[in-house]
Amino acid sequence: MTKRKMDRRDFLKHSGLATAALTVGMHTGSAYAAKKRATANGKKVIIIGVDGMDPRLSEKMMDAGQLPNFDKLRKAGGYRRLGTSTPPQSPVAWANFINGAGPGSHGIFDFIHRNPEHQVAPFFSAAETVGGSGYWNVGDHKLQLPFWPFNHKPGATLLRRAGVPFWDYLDEAGISSTFYNLPTNYPPSPSKYGNHKCLSGMGTPDMLGSYGTYQHYAEDGPVRTRDIGGGRKAMLFFENETANAKLMGPPNSFLKKPHPVEIDFAVHRDTKAGTAVIEIQEQSILLKEGQWSDWINVSYEMEMPWFMPDEDVGGICRFYLQEVGPNFRLYVTPINADPSSPAIQVTEPPEFVEEISDKLGLFYTTGFQEDHKALSTEVFSDDEFVSQSAYVLKERLNLLDYAVKNYDDGLLYFYFSSTDLQAHMLWWDSDDKHPTRSKEEAKKYFNALKDIYRKMDCVLGDMLTKYGDKTTIMVLSDHGFANFKRQFNVNSWLRENGYVKPVTCKSVLADADWSKTKAYGLGINGLYVNLKGRERDGIVAPADYDKFVEELITKLEAVRDTDGSCVIRKVHRADKTYSGSATALAPDLIIGYARGYRASWDTCLGDISKEVLSDNDSAWAADHCADPSEVPGVLFSNKPIDLAGPSLIDIGPSVLSEFGLSIPPTMEGKNIYSI
Repeated sequence: MTKRKMDRRDFLKHSGLATAALTVGMHTGSAYAAKKRATANGKKVIIIGVDGMDPRLSEKMMDAGQLPNFDKLRKAGGYRRLGTSTPPQSPVAWANFINGAGPGSHGIFDFIHRNPEHQVAPFFSAAETVGGSGYWNVGDHKLQLPFWPFNHKPGATLLRRAGVPFWDYLDEAGISSTFYNLPTNYPPSPSKYGNHKCLSGMGTPDMLGSYGTYQHYAEDGPVRTRDIGGGRKAMLFFENETANAKLMGPPNSFLKKPHPVEIDFAVHRDTKAGTAVIEIQEQSILLKEGQWSDWINVSYEMEMPWFMPDEDVGGICRFYLQEVGPNFRLYVTPINADPSSPAIQVTEPPEFVEEISDKLGLFYTTGFQEDHKALSTEVFSDDEFVSQSAYVLKERLNLLDYAVKNYDDGLLYFYFSSTDLQAHMLWWDSDDKHPTRSKEEAKKYFNALKDIYRKMDCVLGDMLTKYGDKTTIMVLSDHGFANFKRQFNVNSWLRENGYVKPVTCKSVLADADWSKTKAYGLGINGLYVNLKGRERDGIVAPADYDKFVEELITKLEAVRDTDGSCVIRKVHRADKTYSGSATALAPDLIIGYARGYRASWDTCLGDISKEVLSDNDSAWAADHCADPSEVPGVLFSNKPIDLAGPSLIDIGPSVLSEFGLSIPPTMEGKNIYSI
């Protein structure tokens, strides 16, 4: 039986990765329904999103003359610290930016949400994959037939960000907007009038349906392939200097029991020459030790019933030959969607990514591109992580060049991740002991992060030179950064204080006694009350709610470390912090940590450790999931900023005002250029 290449619609229909974006929010009312082709009439607004750019570090570097272009804007009145979101997590913060309003508008409160009807059941907050209904069973296969009389409903990945993104108002007014690598917009929301384009960023999965799963092969790897912290490790067995291996791909969801499809490949090494040849699907890739391959196309065959042709699903990856001998080590990037022919929709309109690829070739399409997981799991050395991250930035700068060349007027938004993901791994601005590095190494790699700030200054300089005062230019970050020295396990504290039962409980997802558990932590900043009538097994009576949450707040804000340091700066009540129609999944309390502290890794998925407070021993040595007062972002503009305390929610209203549009009632923010 012949094979055919599966197109995007076929793959999306049957996979659990994504379908066309389905937004929760509705389009605006009659006041914005004119949909005239007003166009921008030459008006230009450019926003550069520099994730995690920190005001303290920026100000120090400006004072030292190291960021001359940013300092030029500061001296002209175009700089403010920028208020972030509560909590200051990237999905929440960028959604604030998108809606011009807080979490009560967009319904995103953490990286992770829980389903109260199922007593926790965590899921990724910004998008949710829902199963289809109805199948036609054919042997080992299941086929969905969406036509009559079957009318099967396919599965889908839904964009869970609610409310109205500010570009919808531009779209309806006939003003073009183009966004590159926008976070919290996967699947990409549709353009109703055809004036909006977007390449999705943070939240875009790889072809395995994860947010970035590397694959690693080594002679000292595990005998049985196993998953570990965002990666997959396998042992290589060489015989006559040749080893055979398998490259995991997406699951074949046409099967009743879906399992990942794999590709066979071979490695031939020459230890004396320090080289290896990788043979995969009629491609031979020669690499020297320490060398990266270009992007490689790979194709996964989805076995179909006997009366149908098998399907091919394509992806791309890069190989990195770390070591030939004495211990052979080979790293493979996550399998990205192929931008030249994507199996999942990563842009709006769908063909936009192919237009980009026609000019730039292949490039990363996953949302998380700097492979911090490979560093955290010690697959990468510090230098290897910096090298891989430098390639990501190089691709991003090539994309920026494309974006500028294809920009005429309207709004251009461009996003850089380097200042965030590299900050998590390289930031260390004190003489305190670093979790994984010596004092000299900590200083060395922090200087590498400063080099990225200097590169962002060059980006700004190029923009100012090209556009001058003819364009409104903003550079902003969603939050700042701080060292992450100590971790607080919320559920351990709750158990210690009698709020989680039994006293032997090790995970609120596994062995909590919900008939006696009154509160639990999940995600990075969220604490939930086991409320009767809301949670499936709730026990706290609504009449006791206020007294109970105030008791928790008082006790949590009183927590001190062994040296007397304040651990929690402020605990925020959701019902006093958020307003809007999308608060159903909000935690009851948002824990705002003091600088240097964060929720423990165990807390995020409900686990309970022996200690309430412990050292952070991870390479992920810096963070921003603290109290919003501790980690504001930055806002630079080539126009003086009038608003004294601008916040992320003020950017959308300011953009609309720049194009002569009024600020709609869906927004909470103000125009930063007019008090």
